[in-house]
Amino acid sequence: MADSKKVSESVLREVIERGRAKLFNAREQRVKPGRDEKILTAWNGLMLASFAEAAAVLHRPDFEEIARRNARFVLDHLRRDGLLLRTYKEGQAKLNAYLEDYAFYIDGLLTLYETTGELEWFEEASALTETMIDEFWDDEEGGFFFTGKSHETLIVRAKDFFDNATPSGNSVAAEVLLRSGLLTSNTDYQRRAATLLRLTSTAARRYPTGFGRMLCAFDFELAEPREIAVIGDRGALDTAALLDVIWKLYLPNRVLAQAHPSDSEAVKLIPLLSNRPQMNGAATAYVCRNFTCLEPVTDPESLGAQLKEKAAKSSSK
Repeated sequence: MADSKKVSESVLREVIERGRAKLFNAREQRVKPGRDEKILTAWNGLMLASFAEAAAVLHRPDFEEIARRNARFVLDHLRRDGLLLRTYKEGQAKLNAYLEDYAFYIDGLLTLYETTGELEWFEEASALTETMIDEFWDDEEGGFFFTGKSHETLIVRAKDFFDNATPSGNSVAAEVLLRSGLLTSNTDYQRRAATLLRLTSTAARRYPTGFGRMLCAFDFELAEPREIAVIGDRGALDTAALLDVIWKLYLPNRVLAQAHPSDSEAVKLIPLLSNRPQMNGAATAYVCRNFTCLEPVTDPESLGAQLKEKAAKSSSK
C-alpha cells in the first residue's frame, strides 16, 4: 500500500496510528455495551480440560498452572456442602449446578489428573462423580436428569441428550463414566454408561449430527480403549520421555494413570496402577486392554510401537 500511495512505510504507519487513535477516542464517547462477567462452572470445565491437555501436548507449564488455578478456584468458590454451584460473580456463588456443570467439570478434573499425575484431582473427580449419580440419575428409566434432587421441585424433570454448541451433560457424563470405569474397575460406572448409550443409540443413528459428543462415547466404548499406566517420578527425564510419547500420539480412546512407585494411595484408589512395578529402577509404562497388559517397557521407542500397534489393530476391526 505504501508504494501505491507513493509514501514511505514509516509515514503510512504514522497515518494509520493517528487514524486508530481518533477512532478509539470517538468510540470511547459512546455508551459501552454490557458485558456478561459471570463465571459458569460448566464452561470452566470445558476450559479446564482444554488447558490441561494443551499443557501436556505443547509442553506448556504455564497452561498447566492455569488449569490448576482454575480447578482450585472452582472447587473453593463454587462448591457448598459438597454440591457444585452454577455461577459466580463479584464474590458471590449461587444457584445449584446442573448436570452439565458436574459432567464438564469432572471431565476437566480427570484430564488434569492425567496431565499432572496429581492424585488430588482424581479424588475430586471421583467425589463429584458420586454426587452426580446421586443427584441426577433416573433410577427408573436410566439416564441423567438436567436438574438434581436438591433443585426446587419442578413439574417435569427434563433430560437433555442432544449435543448443540456445547455438548449435552449426558454425553459428557457417558465419557466420564467410561473413563472412570476403566481407571477404577468400577462396574457400576460401566453399567450406567452402557445405559446412556442404549438410550441414545436409535436417535444417534437417525440424527448423527445431533449427537457429536455422544458418538465419541460410542467410539470410546467400541474401540477397545487402551489403559496406560506409567510408574515413575514425574520430574525425572525418563518418565517425561514416556509421557511425551503418549501425548504426541492421537489416542482419543485411552485412559492414562501415573504414579510414583512409592505412592500406595494412588494404587489403592486406581486399580490400573496395581501390581505395576518399575523395571530395573527405570520409569515403566504398561499398555493394557481389559486389564490384560502387554510386556512392560522402559524406553519411548518400545512404548510408541505398542501404542501404534494396538491403534492399528483397533482401526482395522
